Amino acid sequence: MERLQFKITIDAPKEKVWNTLWNDTTYQEWTAVFSPGSRAETDWENGSKVLFVNAEKSGMVSMIADNVPNEFMSIRHLGIIKNGVEELDSKESAKWAGAMENYTLQDVEGGTELTVDMSVKGISPQFVDYFSKIWPKALTRLRELAETT
Repeated sequence: MERLQFKITIDAPKEKVWNTLWNDTTYQEWTAVFSPGSRAETDWENGSKVLFVNAEKSGMVSMIADNVPNEFMSIRHLGIIKNGVEELDSKESAKWAGAMENYTLQDVEGGTELTVDMSVKGISPQFVDYFSKIWPKALTRLRELAETT
């Protein structure tokens, strides 16, 4: 299982960072770094289904594994979406099934430290490289939004 971790300190309280992460409008702004038109269709509650989709209606089918407001969000990926169609049993979706994204917020001097942990089985080197480059950009955008809105 490949594990990736990204951290950023944001000059804002945990509640503000949390709202910036998961509020529909700001979520779309910071995740546009990954893919323009990105959005999440969910209520963010424990056990809820999540459809992470981009402008082409492609993305991930996931579920909220845990949600502790203002502290921790855990997302388990179940499969993929291609052109608006959920695929949970395809070869490609199997690569992502069981992958996790965990978001942990902690009070630190100067604001909030956000840690994003990703674990993906059998992730290709190209995705490791992609995520290693794109996550810092997304977190920088998130920080800008949390500190200025």
